Amino acid sequence: MRRLLRDDAGAAIAEFVMVSALLTLLTLSVLQLGLALLVRNTVLDAAAEGARFAALADNTPADGVSRTVALISATIGPSYAQNVTVASGQYLGHPAIAVTVRAPLPLLGLIGLPDGMEVSGHAAVEELD
Repeated sequence: MRRLLRDDAGAAIAEFVMVSALLTLLTLSVLQLGLALLVRNTVLDAAAEGARFAALADNTPADGVSRTVALISATIGPSYAQNVTVASGQYLGHPAIAVTVRAPLPLLGLIGLPDGMEVSGHAAVEELD
């Protein structure tokens, strides 16, 4: 009986399965983190571009919202451009436009928590004197 308990035949196969499962899980987790960061940076860039577009002298805040929605819809998808708001006010002591986007936080592919991510883009208002 002791001889059977000390026999390690087949241990390499079991170790390979366990290690490869952990490495696969780690690789997929890193890829998902990269996708979440890509989505966040894309939405943030679209919000900043929408704020810059709305801050131009001949545009309105609604133009900034439509620009932001168009950029997000073209790059990620329309489900990420559902909740876009614009506000005017002061930012660092200067008149500014702020575009805020609330979008899903991707947890499994592009499926994720609704309104799990909120980003804002700011731009100084252009004035013609």
